[in-house]
Amino acid sequence: MSFDIDIAASRGAFEIAAAFRAEPGITVLFGPSGAGKTSILDLIAGILAPTRGRIAVDGQVLYDSAARINLAPEKRRVGYIFQGARLFPHLAVRANLLYGYNLTPQAERYAELDHIVDVLGISHLLARNPASLSGGEQQRVAIGRVILASPRLLLMDEPLASLDEARKQEILPYIERLRDELKIPILYVTHLASEVERLADVVVEIAAGRVTAQRKI
Repeated sequence: MSFDIDIAASRGAFEIAAAFRAEPGITVLFGPSGAGKTSILDLIAGILAPTRGRIAVDGQVLYDSAARINLAPEKRRVGYIFQGARLFPHLAVRANLLYGYNLTPQAERYAELDHIVDVLGISHLLARNPASLSGGEQQRVAIGRVILASPRLLLMDEPLASLDEARKQEILPYIERLRDELKIPILYVTHLASEVERLADVVVEIAAGRVTAQRKI
């Protein structure tokens, strides 16, 4: 499964022009704060609208200005993991995990609860409420909830930024295992070289809204 992007967009005076291809594994969008990395994820997810270009996942077109195709965000099957967990506070962990799973047609599911719970090491948390979890536990549950919706593409916007160093080191092995087992493209935003070295299969360097370099690790 592959992912192709070639888009341009404007956010006020800030111009974005990005083109790259991602294969299964982790493609890191790397650059300083304010470089446009999160905006690129938002364009892919359909939260922001490009001015022109094309976005396709495994041959399915999500956006094509020339063909006038622009799928709604909920039709794109793009999973988005944010800096904060954003769990439903009134639902236990199991119900949080199954929220997107239950909304995904059975024929489109590739992720199952027992396997993802095992991959993320959260079986002992299923009956607990989000408020009783540590920051690292909450983020693992948030990742699991997104994966169980069986996305074609996973976007991760600095998912460790709100965690202290101990919690970051707790979660990194789980992200590595997801990379190795999911076999879908993962776009991972960071400005930290240490995360690039630990996680990246490919690095796409972003500066001032543009791709300045792309290399395999």
